[in-house]
Amino acid sequence: IQFLLLVNKQGQTRLAQYLNFMTIAERTALEGEVVRKCLQRRESDCSFIEHLQYKLVYRRYASLFFIVGVDGDENELSVLEFIHCVVETLDKYFENVCELDVMFNAEKAHFILEEMVSNGNVIETNKTNVLQPLMLMEKK
Repeated sequence: IQFLLLVNKQGQTRLAQYLNFMTIAERTALEGEVVRKCLQRRESDCSFIEHLQYKLVYRRYASLFFIVGVDGDENELSVLEFIHCVVETLDKYFENVCELDVMFNAEKAHFILEEMVSNGNVIETNKTNVLQPLMLMEKK
């Protein structure tokens, strides 16, 4: 995994996590192109797009698009499964997650993603294991 974006239907980025270094200018340009490409597609279109050196896998949940940029040799279906796992984990933590939850609790959303992904590899998909450190921090 190279990057993960959460974008609303208007194309506004609500959460961005990059796993490899990119300058702000490169991120802005990439986000603009990626978001435009994903938002202009029809509901009936495939959820995979090739863009530059990335393979984009996206899925829409309610008003948010979850867009993941991966290397060309990644399995698209496993990335879709990962996106679903991220949504379920956020849902479990925020109790029916919405765009505002992600916006106003960005640090917690980033923490959840960091528990699930390390160095571009998915390391944990168990929702309980992912949320346990966050729950422990909140107890104090």
